Amino acid sequence: MTSYDAVVFDNDGVLVELTPMDALRAAVRDAFDDVGVTDPDDRLVELAADHEDLEALAAVESEHGVSLDEFWAARERRATEHQQSLIREGGKPAYDDLHRVTDLDAALGVVSNNQQATVETVVDHYGLHDAVGTVYGREPTVAGARRRKPDTYYLDRALDDLGTDDALYVGDSEKDVVTAQRAGVDSAFLRRPHRSDLELSVAPTCEFESLDALVDALGER
Repeated sequence: MTSYDAVVFDNDGVLVELTPMDALRAAVRDAFDDVGVTDPDDRLVELAADHEDLEALAAVESEHGVSLDEFWAARERRATEHQQSLIREGGKPAYDDLHRVTDLDAALGVVSNNQQATVETVVDHYGLHDAVGTVYGREPTVAGARRRKPDTYYLDRALDDLGTDDALYVGDSEKDVVTAQRAGVDSAFLRRPHRSDLELSVAPTCEFESLDALVDALGER
């Protein structure tokens, strides 16, 4: 397999396990409480926990009199706090093969749809700070959320920081593959157990079941 000047990783489902939805729902309920909504509609709680449909979530203004910007800022702050606690207390563990990424003979980056502060906590807590050259999560604003993958905004910034477009982006979702294609770089789909049955409608450059296999294929320093 070809070598790359840089390898950039998604975070959740690649480096560390996914955040439990119960933790995200708890964060959302705390956020609603922060903005004075004590009994939020369950539908809005699910929308805010899943955070895919910002347009639908704008109903917080019509239903509860809170602007989406105000609520989203609280949602991001609380989601970060809950996830940071999980990371530090072992509730969001790293995968056993995480350490292998530091064996790669390439510049390293992390680009995630999770919050910047959450991703930075992962990198610091699991000892990647010295090995990873650039880290991007989403900015804790509605505008930042709109720049999530498959928008290439954060990946483009990481590639600029690393000074190359000779890169491989490693993710665990179709969105990651699409983002890499739009950014003009190769993609590796990581088929962790939680993605064992996922059928992709776009073809990644390569596919692996673990970071061990990916590093073995790319070659160590």
